[in-house]
Amino acid sequence: MVTMLLVDEREVGFTAMRAQGAGGQNVNKVSSAVHLRFDIAASSLPDEVKQRLLALRDARITDAGEVVIKAQRYRTQPANRLDALARLQALVDRVVTPPPPRKATRPTRASRERRLQAKRERGAVKAQRSSVGKYE
Repeated sequence: MVTMLLVDEREVGFTAMRAQGAGGQNVNKVSSAVHLRFDIAASSLPDEVKQRLLALRDARITDAGEVVIKAQRYRTQPANRLDALARLQALVDRVVTPPPPRKATRPTRASRERRLQAKRERGAVKAQRSSVGKYE
């Protein structure tokens, strides 16, 4: 399987905007924050990587299958572009290698006995709640 897969920067769209939060006058007048948009389906990634990326439960992936990353950590736009690209690359790197197949296992004897003992104790507690002989 592929061990290293680089995202093609030509497939990534950037939008500059003003950053949020504290920063004084610089934040109010300089568009240093960056929105990165990456369409998974239209990318040149292998199909199995696209499927695993779309299957991720990540808030940065929209229902339309687009990765949206907002980078505003740094004061300059080029630094925020690099930060957004690095975060996208980390997301892709996370799904490049497929997860190992799950090996089916059986519960141990001790765990089965503990479960049955807990069921007996719970049943005894509930049996005590019955109203036997209440109106005699």
